Amino acid sequence: MTIFKEKVDEEYLTVAETKAVLEELERERAADEDREMRYELARAIEHVNRFAVLDPEESREFVAELRELDKVDEPTAYKIANLRPMDRDELRSIYAQERFTLSGDELDAILEVVAKYA
Repeated sequence: MTIFKEKVDEEYLTVAETKAVLEELERERAADEDREMRYELARAIEHVNRFAVLDPEESREFVAELRELDKVDEPTAYKIANLRPMDRDELRSIYAQERFTLSGDELDAILEVVAKYA
């Protein structure tokens, strides 16, 4: 017998937004001396501290600007914002599982947006 949990809600976040959420959680845990920080939470905080380079407002602007482009849907916009690909090959790897390919001009348009925030 397998017990599955029901998915209640889903929200995409950038690494910068995740960092803000985890910082608040870390402050709450630090205030309560009896609560230990789990290993997974400590690793997640370490990860976002290492890889978050933008502040949450900039990262939301970044995603919004990516969403304005034709072939960038919401999940892909967040992937691009989190990974910040620097060349066409890295960007193609994000689109590898899609059923379409991007032209050189479309790739360059996305990379121009990435360059603004890199």
